[in-house]
Amino acid sequence: MLATSHCTAFRMEASPWPKGKKLVHLDLKGAPPRIEYLHKLIELFASLGADGLLLEYEDMFPYEGKLKMLQATSHPPYSREEILSIQDVARSQGLEVIPLVQTFGHMEFVLKHRSLCGLREVDRCLGTLNPHLEEGRRLVEEMLRQVVDLHPGLSSIHIGADEVYLLGEGAESQRWLGGAPGRSVQQLFLGHVTRVARGMREAWPHLNIIMWDDMLRGMDQETLRDSGLGGLVQPMLWDYSPALDVEATVSLLEKYQASGLAHLWAASSFKGSTCAHTCVPSTLRHVQNHLQWLKVAGSSPAGAHLQGIALTGWQRYDHMSVLCELLPVGLPSLASCLQTLHHGRFCPDAQARATHSLGTHSVEVEAMTGSPGSEAPSFPGSRLAELVVELTALLDSEELRHFENNMYVRGWLSPYHRQRRMVNPLITQQIQDQATALQAVVMEKVEAVREEMVRLYPASTAQEWVEQHVEPVMAPLQRVLEATRVCLVEMLPHNPSPSLMDSQ
Repeated sequence: MLATSHCTAFRMEASPWPKGKKLVHLDLKGAPPRIEYLHKLIELFASLGADGLLLEYEDMFPYEGKLKMLQATSHPPYSREEILSIQDVARSQGLEVIPLVQTFGHMEFVLKHRSLCGLREVDRCLGTLNPHLEEGRRLVEEMLRQVVDLHPGLSSIHIGADEVYLLGEGAESQRWLGGAPGRSVQQLFLGHVTRVARGMREAWPHLNIIMWDDMLRGMDQETLRDSGLGGLVQPMLWDYSPALDVEATVSLLEKYQASGLAHLWAASSFKGSTCAHTCVPSTLRHVQNHLQWLKVAGSSPAGAHLQGIALTGWQRYDHMSVLCELLPVGLPSLASCLQTLHHGRFCPDAQARATHSLGTHSVEVEAMTGSPGSEAPSFPGSRLAELVVELTALLDSEELRHFENNMYVRGWLSPYHRQRRMVNPLITQQIQDQATALQAVVMEKVEAVREEMVRLYPASTAQEWVEQHVEPVMAPLQRVLEATRVCLVEMLPHNPSPSLMDSQ
């Protein structure tokens, strides 16, 4: 359990999350779970109190025809049958499925392809679509059509549109901005999103259209009101900070509501928002984020209709970044955050429900197996979570991180010594023995992680995780080992000449 001092901070007057969906966000652009594991996760999400899934497929969707190039190549995308099975399992658990298709920003998985690079707003930005090209609009429409067609009975869809970097800097945008007085980048953004949303409304009148809100935040009420987005889209306000500014967020709700955007969503985070390369999340950090969102919900204006909250679990910051926390290590945080929303605070009962659901004694993943004699956690992927925690602790240890800077290496195996291959063999051998033993311990853990990871994820995910998170930490140790080998070869006679005494 969390320390008593932490629990005390949570004992505040609060209400549970108001009526609306609690969506678990699955970011599939990295570490996509094998379909059998994903089915187990969906069942777990339902048991933890979720009402739906926000599925960000990216390159794991089985795009067809001219869009087939968008499919993942390092591992197979989900098949059409698997996409349907995800929905079947979700439906059997009472969960709504809402797909997320990026339509403006964060289109790296599309625009990285050489044949499509002409659709970028500017060459150096892989994520932002040029809003002036008919080919780009047709591409977005076809992506949406294929996703909607493979989700029968769909009622809501998310069109992304966050972090549209460098919009307005492309040549066509520059010409458009200078073509008439008063044109702005805000209008450029609103024009594209409105065209996309109106096209969707014509094709699928029944669909609710959700979008991220960050590109709308700096716009005034008049601009938003005149945009035509009112009644077309439902902004999803996202903020993943444990220090979320409640007053500022409530003001945003008021502004959107007054601008005709009365149906609104929130987005919190249970993992993947601390740092791009984080391996193990802090439950406390993410619980605090949800406590702040509860304050926002409790202070939202009467005319703002909160449709629900998406608990995001990012797997990469964008398509080109490293893998962050894997789902198994994030599940204790997810369970705790869902229970925080259910109870309106993170009280002892909320903690008990979270730990009971996962078969653990602690809501912090790093402490799951910390008590002697405690039973092993029983949630799907718990063994991988344990192994990742153990390996990460070893990789973060002073002994490994600073091996090159310990007194013996700096004192007897410095760059000066290595360059001249002139070392004290006695101490150098001791350095080599220590480095070899440390390497063996790490590699034993790495192989255990790899073996467990390939049970839940594609082999390419295990390879990527090791290369990104293990090899950079091990590289200095490898350099030391190579230096000791070279220097000892130079300093120790392997075929000694007969001694003077032997020749007499």
